[in-house]
Amino acid sequence: QVQLVESGGGLVQAGGSLRLSCAASGRIFSNYAMAWFRQAPGKERQIVAGIRWSGSSTYYTDSVKGRFTISRDNAKNTVYLQMNSLKPEDTAVYYCAADTVVQRGLPLTAADYPYWGQGTQVTVSS
Repeated sequence: QVQLVESGGGLVQAGGSLRLSCAASGRIFSNYAMAWFRQAPGKERQIVAGIRWSGSSTYYTDSVKGRFTISRDNAKNTVYLQMNSLKPEDTAVYYCAADTVVQRGLPLTAADYPYWGQGTQVTVSS
């Protein structure tokens, strides 16, 4: 059974930084794409960033480009999301997600990710 556990959320002022972590267990982590999604109240869950199984390519939604960085440490079975220059509109619950197709490209939709963490709240005050 795959388990994903997020940590690192919290309350921060606009312009501040947070680093989210997602620790994975239950299978060979390095063979699968990973992603971060977020969901604000009353809105759909949307992808924020994704990283291919090898780490060779990444994706960022336009609103976070230049501010957020996704990375992975396959030796530690962990994926990270470094968030800088945070804005109030970044406020949401952030979820880590794991793919189940070995060594494929980088899926961008929530339906492509069967495994999810419990979510961590990020609140950015103005």
